[in-house]
Amino acid sequence: MDTGKGDWLWQCTIPEGTELQEHTLKTGSIIIIGDRCRIDYGLSGDEVIVSEFCQIKGNICAGGDLRIDNWSEITGDVTTDGDAYLGEGVKINGRLVVLGDLDLGDNVHIDGGFEAKGWISIRNPMPVIAYIMLYLITLLGLEKEEDIENFFQKFFSDDDEEKPLPLIIPPNSTLNMEVFSVPGTMRIGPDCRLHGNIRAQSANVEKNNTIFGSLGAEKDIKICENTTIHGALNSGSGNIEIEKNAHILGDVRCQELLLDEESRLDGTIRAPGGVKIVRKK
Repeated sequence: MDTGKGDWLWQCTIPEGTELQEHTLKTGSIIIIGDRCRIDYGLSGDEVIVSEFCQIKGNICAGGDLRIDNWSEITGDVTTDGDAYLGEGVKINGRLVVLGDLDLGDNVHIDGGFEAKGWISIRNPMPVIAYIMLYLITLLGLEKEEDIENFFQKFFSDDDEEKPLPLIIPPNSTLNMEVFSVPGTMRIGPDCRLHGNIRAQSANVEKNNTIFGSLGAEKDIKICENTTIHGALNSGSGNIEIEKNAHILGDVRCQELLLDEESRLDGTIRAPGGVKIVRKK
């Protein structure tokens, strides 16, 4: 998908240790939600950033600052240990609790009332996408948009360098207990526990993950060691690689399959381009 500038925001990243717990997507990292996303459960993270026209059907809990852009709707309660910035037309159906300062745009509706320990200002906060750019410039020490693009392109390569990053859900994504659908590339860090049938353009699932659902992609899929998929693997036009001690409980469909001899497949294999078994040396 050619999205032009800001292409990095269209690549989904799930940081190490992320879990879907009791209808809440929980991580110790910063959460960035792209515009026009539909998420049927809550969010819990360090700093939480929600872009415009999103619907979050659950509670939001931020350990740091909270930013919700214009015309987004939150059906649950919202709490933050830092400052909160709510754009124009934001609607919170539950209660808002802010331990820091609160900046409000025009036509903000908070049905359950709010509590703010710090200053309250009625003004239109900085748009979320502008804030994200400033955040990345500060965090990564990058000065130009081209530098940010190059960083994320390097991040989505297959090297093993450790790169701590936020949890990023791309624009126009749909997340619920049945489907975890993103329009671009997905990378799932190690030691995550997720629910739902994952759909992406391509997927890289790192080690020690558990996914309760199938995983489908138009292009390549890589499943790293000690990962369990409670469903099928399906690549429309790409190849699939499955490393040692991975366990796939469903069928595998792809063009070519690279399979470690110590992995386990419970279903059938369909790979017109062939199956290559990787054996111990």
